[in-house]
Amino acid sequence: MLELVKIFTAALGIAFSGAMVPGPLLTVTIFESARRGSGAGFLIVVGHAALELVLVIGFLFGLQRFLGNPFVVRAIGVVGGVFLLWMGFGMLRGYARRVVLNLDGDEKKIRLGPFAEGIVVSLSNPYWTIWWITIGLALAIYSLKYGLLGLSVFYVGHILGDFIWYGLVIAGVVSGRRFLSDRVYRAILLVCGLFLILLAVCFILGLKLF
Repeated sequence: MLELVKIFTAALGIAFSGAMVPGPLLTVTIFESARRGSGAGFLIVVGHAALELVLVIGFLFGLQRFLGNPFVVRAIGVVGGVFLLWMGFGMLRGYARRVVLNLDGDEKKIRLGPFAEGIVVSLSNPYWTIWWITIGLALAIYSLKYGLLGLSVFYVGHILGDFIWYGLVIAGVVSGRRFLSDRVYRAILLVCGLFLILLAVCFILGLKLF
């Protein structure tokens, strides 16, 4: 029992260390929470958690050998970078067109739902892959000493860290959402768009941002 508590605590603490680093998931969560409310932000994190569940299950079948291939990591960086460029320029187009904040949302203009965004944005980040085939994999292997229960405790601790951190971020954004002026909203568009483009360039060129 004590070992399971240790696994949970380690997974929770290390999850915070990864979640709090600025990246595409945080950027998109802030943007979508400001635009569409807490429900969208929450579904993005759920999509991220669902992808990580598939990844953890994949470790049981040797998925880490595929993800550990340098060519695969590089390909993820390039393809993910292109996707983030598309998202970033989309935000800049909204800024250039002087769009206004629609607090009721406009689902017809959304190409990806927030759940799918959580999955695709996570996949687009090569640092996320590298984290999982190094730190994440080491913890997963250790937790497997205690069977499926140990792996489950590790996963729950990890995603709990994500939900706590992103929950605080979403709450902070949404609490001020009703007071956002169109000028502030466009500023969010500009900052998020530029940051995604910066990340995309780093991913495509294989550069480290942090």
